[in-house]
Amino acid sequence: MPLGYLRRLTTHQRDFTADRHLGYALAFVAGATNAGGFLAVGQYTSHMTGIASLMADAAALGQLSMAAVALASLVTFVLGAATTALLTNWASRRRLQSKYALSLLLEALLLLLFGVAGSYLATVRDLVAPMTVLLLCFIMGLQNAVITKISGATIRTTHITGIVTDIGIELGKLLYFNRRTGPGLQAVRANRAKLRLHGLLLLNFTAGGVTGAVGFKQFGFIATVPLALGLALLAVMPVLDDLAAIARRRR
Repeated sequence: MPLGYLRRLTTHQRDFTADRHLGYALAFVAGATNAGGFLAVGQYTSHMTGIASLMADAAALGQLSMAAVALASLVTFVLGAATTALLTNWASRRRLQSKYALSLLLEALLLLLFGVAGSYLATVRDLVAPMTVLLLCFIMGLQNAVITKISGATIRTTHITGIVTDIGIELGKLLYFNRRTGPGLQAVRANRAKLRLHGLLLLNFTAGGVTGAVGFKQFGFIATVPLALGLALLAVMPVLDDLAAIARRRR
C-alpha cells in the first residue's frame, strides 16, 4: 500500500474520498471488534442505545450490579469520545499532522493490549470481564468520535442504526415515481452517492463482524492483533511526519 495513500487517509488535510476510505476501514474494524468482543464477554460494546436500555431494565428489576456495569459502559464510551476531542484539539493547537491519527494510534495500542492479554483474561473471566467491556466501550468511543470529527458527522462507523435509516430513506426516494411535474413542484430524487456510501459502510461493518466472530472462534483473543496492526498502519504516517518535523526543528 503506497505510503502517500496511507498519509492521506489520516492526515489533517482532508478530502471526501479519504474520509470515505477511512470510514470503510474503520467500519470493518468496528464490526470485527464488536462481534469478537461479544464472543469474549457476552456483550456488544458499541451499541449505546442497547446499553442504555439494559441499564434502565436492570434498574427497574432491581439488578443494581448489572445497571451499574451498563452505566459504567455508557460513561466509558463518552470518555473515549472525550479523549478523542482532547487529543484532536491538543494536536490542532500545535499544528500537528497527526491530529486525527493520534486517537487511532491509541485505539490500536488498546486493541493490541486486549489481544495480547486475552489468554490471561480467559482464565479469570468473571473477575475481569466487566473491565474488558469498559475497555472495548472506550475504544468504540474513541473511534466513533474521530470519524465524526473528520467527516463533520456525515460518517459513523461503530453503530449502524443511523446508517440503515439513511439507506431506507434514500431507497424510498429511489423507488418514488414522480408522476406529477410542473412549475414549483420539485421532483423526488435519491442521493445515490449517500446511498452508496452508507451501503458500503454497512457492508464493511457486516464483513468485519463475520471476520471478527470467525477469528475469535478460531484463534481467541489474539484475533484482535491484526486489527490493531492495521489501525496502527493507518495512523503511523502522520505521526512519523510530526516526529521528523520536531527532529528538524531541534537540529
